[in-house]
Amino acid sequence: MITIDPLLDADPAVLRQAYGCFPSGVTAVCALADGRPVGMAASSFTSVSIAPPLVSVCVQDTSETWPRLRDMPRLGLSVLGEDQNAACRSLADKHGDRFAGVNWDATTDGAVYVHDAALWLDCSLDHEVSAGDHAIALLRVHGVLSRPGVAPLVFHGSRFRRLAAVD
Repeated sequence: MITIDPLLDADPAVLRQAYGCFPSGVTAVCALADGRPVGMAASSFTSVSIAPPLVSVCVQDTSETWPRLRDMPRLGLSVLGEDQNAACRSLADKHGDRFAGVNWDATTDGAVYVHDAALWLDCSLDHEVSAGDHAIALLRVHGVLSRPGVAPLVFHGSRFRRLAAVD
C-alpha cells in the first residue's frame, strides 16, 4: 500500500523537488520593447487548444519581466533546442543583459525569436488566470514554424537533459 504524505504547511523545497519529477520543455517568451529585446525563460509551457489555437505559460507573480511583456501586441515563443541550455540560463538570469550571447531575430510586429529553437510560435496574450503565486497566461497562436528534427531542451530534476529515442 502507498502512503501519500499530507501537505500541511508544505516546505516549498519539497514541492519544488516533487514537481521536478515531471520533465518539461523550456521556452523563451520574448518581444521588443522600445527597440530592445525583453524576454524570459519559462519551463511551465503546454499546448491548450487547437480551436482556437492556445498555449499557456505560468509566470510567477513576482516576475519583473512579465509586466513588460503582457501588453505587447505580439510575443515570440521559442521552444528551445537541446543545445540551448546557455541561452536558457541567460534568459532566466535576474540581472544583466539576458540576451548577451543569445542569437535572436524580431518580426515587424515586435515578436522576438531565439535562433536554433525547435519551434517558434507567434502569439498574443488572450487572457490571464490567477493561480496561487503564479498567473497562467493563455496565449493565442497566430503563426507557427516548427522544426521537428530539432530535439527540445528538457528540464527535469533541476537539470537540463536530452531526450533519448526508444525503439
